[in-house]
Amino acid sequence: MNYFCTMFAILVSWPNALLGQTVTSESFLYLGQKPPGLSPIVFAPNLISLKDCYEYGSVFSKDGKEFYYAVIINDKPQIRCSRFVNNAWTTPETVIGSDRYEYNDPFLSSDGKRLFFISDQAKDGKSEKKDFDIWYLKRQKDGWSQIPINAGPGINTDKNEYYMSFTQTGTMYFSSNGGTDQTTDKNYNIRSSHFSKGAFEPSIKLVDAVNTEHYEADVFVAPDEQYIIFCSERPGGLGKGDLYISFKSKSGDWQKAKNMGNIINTNGYEFCPFVTDDGKYLFFSRDGDIFWMSATLIDSLR
Repeated sequence: MNYFCTMFAILVSWPNALLGQTVTSESFLYLGQKPPGLSPIVFAPNLISLKDCYEYGSVFSKDGKEFYYAVIINDKPQIRCSRFVNNAWTTPETVIGSDRYEYNDPFLSSDGKRLFFISDQAKDGKSEKKDFDIWYLKRQKDGWSQIPINAGPGINTDKNEYYMSFTQTGTMYFSSNGGTDQTTDKNYNIRSSHFSKGAFEPSIKLVDAVNTEHYEADVFVAPDEQYIIFCSERPGGLGKGDLYISFKSKSGDWQKAKNMGNIINTNGYEFCPFVTDDGKYLFFSRDGDIFWMSATLIDSLR
């Protein structure tokens, strides 16, 4: 499986990048894929979503010219990126990966200058792997910095931190099971942390309208902070893990989260939501593939 993933990514016929086709106007957007409708479809089949490979956790840059995602190679998740360069999309290349540590859940900061992700890497980069923390790389003139930087104690605990996203002002939303014990460590909660004076402030747990005593994680926050979409394993869902949404009221309070319904949720596991910067498309992951659909579903749930 892993050999196939690697070789297929190299040998697959890659429109534009390998054939040198000219891309005009905005046809380059979304890797030149035909836009979806209200029903979710696999994103870029045989290009990004490969058969016999497990891809998940995707994000586009604001200008639409970079696409980051996680893929499992040799039983270890790594982060890959395809870029629109010289009028063509490049074959995906690994941004960060290791035979020792896991790297996944990529997300760009609101200004695009930092690439955040989660990893079980030891803080010294050499010791035995630990719990999952949130880390980042800095954008440089020739690409990304090589040594991961820990997001700090305002975010990370001695337990696990998962999947982050950002408001336009730089506030991070993420999930953590920090503070739990052995009997409750499956209870991940969604938290937020303001970025101030070069550091993330101590995070705050969101209200019970969002969090329960069950698993809530993989949160995407709208840049204007008017809604969040997240994965939950709470009772009453349609499958193993469903996507839920919570909107802010006019008074600025989070309203009771609602299941996003059977248009998107199945008896499988839906996770890693992301809405493109233009607000047109909702991306998410399901059972080893990346899906996308029209984001008009969000407005229908208000």
